[in-house]
Amino acid sequence: MSDQHQDDLPETEAAANGSEQADTEIAQLRVEIAELKDRTLRALAEVENTRRRAERDKKDASLYAVTAFARDMLQVADNFARAVQACPADVREQAAPQLKAVIEGVEVTDRQLMATLERHGIRQIDTSSGKFDPNLHQAIAEVPGRGKPAGSIVDVVQIGYQIGDRLLRPAMVTVARHEGSAERDTGTKLDTEA
Repeated sequence: MSDQHQDDLPETEAAANGSEQADTEIAQLRVEIAELKDRTLRALAEVENTRRRAERDKKDASLYAVTAFARDMLQVADNFARAVQACPADVREQAAPQLKAVIEGVEVTDRQLMATLERHGIRQIDTSSGKFDPNLHQAIAEVPGRGKPAGSIVDVVQIGYQIGDRLLRPAMVTVARHEGSAERDTGTKLDTEA
C-alpha cells in the first residue's frame, strides 16, 4: 500500500498545484472583471455627461443665437422710448389728431416690440429696488442722493436687458454719491477734504 500511496502522491501534488493555479486564475479573472466593470461604468458616465452637455449646448445655442440681433433691436426700442418721451402729455392733448395718431402708433409699436423681445427671453433689468449691482448696472455718474443712501441708484439713464440669465446690456444709471464728496463738471469725483 505504501507503493500505491507513493504513486498517488504525484497525482495529489498535481491536483493541488492545479487547484492553486485555478484559484490564481479565478482571482485574476475576478480582478479583470472588476476592472472591466469599472471601465464600463466610467464609459457610461462619460456618455451621459456628453449627452447632457450636448443638450445644454443645444438649449444655449437656441436661446443665445439671437443675441446680436437683440442688441440691434434694443437701439430701436430706445428710439421708440425717446420718441414717446419727447412728446409730453400736455403737448399731446393740444396736438392735432394726426399727430396724436402718430404718437399712439409709436406707443403701440413700442409695446409690441417689448412683448416680442420678452417672448424670446429678453427682459428688462429690474432697477426698482434701487440697489446698485455692478453685474447688472453701469454707473455713469455720481449725483446728489436726493434722500437716497450713498451708492444706490438715483436715475436710470438707459434701460438694461438680459437674455436668459446672461447680461445683454447693462442698465446705465446714476448713483448717489457719498457725503463729503463733490463732482466737477466733467463728472469726476473730488474729495472735499483734499
